[in-house]
Amino acid sequence: MTTDVRPQASAAFILTHLAACALAWGSSFLFIKLIGGSLPPIVLAMLRGAIAAVGVGAALVVMRQWPLPSRDELIPWAIIGLINGTIPNTLVTYAMARMDSGPAVLIQSVGPLLTAVLAHLLFADEKLGGKALAGIAVGFFGVALLIGPDAASGSATFFGTLAMLGVATCYTIGNLYTRLVRHHDPIRLAMGQQLFSAIFASTIALPVYGFAAMAPAGDHVLSLLMLGIVCTSFPIAMFMRLIVRAGPTRAALTGYVVPAVAVAIGAIFLHERLTLWQAAGGITVMIGVWLVAISKKAVR
Repeated sequence: MTTDVRPQASAAFILTHLAACALAWGSSFLFIKLIGGSLPPIVLAMLRGAIAAVGVGAALVVMRQWPLPSRDELIPWAIIGLINGTIPNTLVTYAMARMDSGPAVLIQSVGPLLTAVLAHLLFADEKLGGKALAGIAVGFFGVALLIGPDAASGSATFFGTLAMLGVATCYTIGNLYTRLVRHHDPIRLAMGQQLFSAIFASTIALPVYGFAAMAPAGDHVLSLLMLGIVCTSFPIAMFMRLIVRAGPTRAALTGYVVPAVAVAIGAIFLHERLTLWQAAGGITVMIGVWLVAISKKAVR
């Protein structure tokens, strides 16, 4: 069990960082959809990580920092790059080819619940009370509602759902690990995540698909730049700061806002609509996350 004293984060700091991350990440589903199936999932994950790494690296250069890892940064960068980068970026692209962005992001919103459970077990200052435990139970019931119809049919959407659960699990583990390496500069951790995300993805993408698989990227330059810079490098840098200053449970509450953003964008730009069943499950998940959120109000 780990105890530590972290610098206080004001309500304004938490809210502005949550809002910025939610807007950026909620928009990412749109650009993945616009790119569509033009690129294999692992190839898109490679390009997304590479573009984001360039964005964060440029910021570090402006700050007069060397954008490559020091010896003690290699392992944290590699772990975060794999768990928070390569794997979830590949899975979310796979899922977007099989389901609408609305239900996909609602499934991913189970992340704050998973984070709260594991943080409760690992950190003394992240303990859950009865209200939070009730919220977790409600949230997981909502996930069951979301998955239920597709699980029975064994449809492509079901496998997309499993992929989004994998995304939520990866982000949960990555968030908790980031807290353990909080002595590292958050911006440099963001750089490491994107750099190693691209490196790991390239070790699979290039041998399997070759450089020819990147040819369709030329038709989606704007979407790739938006996905890599606005929806990835910018929010991950802010999110790392949020974890370090406010802890993983509060940082994971981005999952409370991202679904609303993604559903709204999907409805406006992609003309997606949630079914009544999906809406009921999503609302149930959000109620669960809200109960966890308000139960943590006394915890710094």
